[in-house]
Amino acid sequence: MFPAEVFQITLLSLQISGLATLLSLAIGLPIGTWLALSEFRGRAFLLSAINTGMGLPPVVVGLFVALLLWRSGPLGGLNLIYTPTAIVIAQVIIATPVVSGLTTAALQSLDPRLRLQILGLGASRLQMVWELWREARLSLLAALMAGFGAVISEIGASMMVGGNIRYQTRVLTTAIVLETSKGNFEMASGLALLLLGITFLINWVLTHLQQKGVRP
Repeated sequence: MFPAEVFQITLLSLQISGLATLLSLAIGLPIGTWLALSEFRGRAFLLSAINTGMGLPPVVVGLFVALLLWRSGPLGGLNLIYTPTAIVIAQVIIATPVVSGLTTAALQSLDPRLRLQILGLGASRLQMVWELWREARLSLLAALMAGFGAVISEIGASMMVGGNIRYQTRVLTTAIVLETSKGNFEMASGLALLLLGITFLINWVLTHLQQKGVRP
């Protein structure tokens, strides 16, 4: 495997997992906020479903997405199977429950009187939500890191819906499996160290943002 190919695989991994993480944040943050601040019938069921989804096996997600996107499936006409878009869809499904569940837990851990205090100062509901997010920002950044970690390291769904096609859908995790299956342990180990290094670097940046201004 040439350096140019390793660079292409790394870049594609970051693009797919980065986009999936941002989309899961855009979906999961509002859902988690809604569940934390609302009382309605069926809320306990939805919370249980989200908590179950936090531990959903990636291969199950891959199977579900593959059935949807397969050429004979409901969305087969979109021709998305074995494309980067298919991997993004699978990873969003994997990460969204993680972000939603941790967001709900973060906001529920705040003092309930804080909401009343913010509203009592004349804030709108949107302003109240923004202030609650600010108060829970440490936990919300932890939710973001957990969502990213869930997708950058998964392999089952990526393999099933992406196909591990060279120069098209091959990402770091699937490349590691491929090189291992060929007995090329030196290359597999190098890719694994690269994946660990990238994951550490991104989480280091996010941790720096999380801990900025926090006194020990």
